[in-house]
Amino acid sequence: MASEKTIGRIQAQIQRRAAHCLQHEIADPRASFVTITKVELSPDLTQAKISYSVLGDETDLSKTQHMLDHAAGYIQRQVGSILRMRRIPNMRWVYDDSIAEAARLDRLIQETIERDAAIRGGRPGVPTDGAPEEAQPDTNG
Repeated sequence: MASEKTIGRIQAQIQRRAAHCLQHEIADPRASFVTITKVELSPDLTQAKISYSVLGDETDLSKTQHMLDHAAGYIQRQVGSILRMRRIPNMRWVYDDSIAEAARLDRLIQETIERDAAIRGGRPGVPTDGAPEEAQPDTNG
């Protein structure tokens, strides 16, 4: 088993080299919209899970997945050329939806702030009379 430091170093090398291949060496225009978000290497160094995100919609995601599946062998050989290892890890590409999910949540928060401002009739987060909001005691008992 490799140490955590060694695994971290190899993960960083895989991420850098795979990103370089996608950005500069693959002549497919779909490769320019791919971001490698992280690489997870198994403790025995035989499997590498490469997480990526894509700028675009579901169609772009599907096309990019197809392109990555097609280019996987080339990228694995290029990564292998820089790693000083007896066996090159088997690479598996996995879509990372965390960036898309963060954008969706940000959009929902902004919509809620705007809807709240419309209901209040003023700026978001500021009461209409200009005084800070305070909890009012319930006098309806």
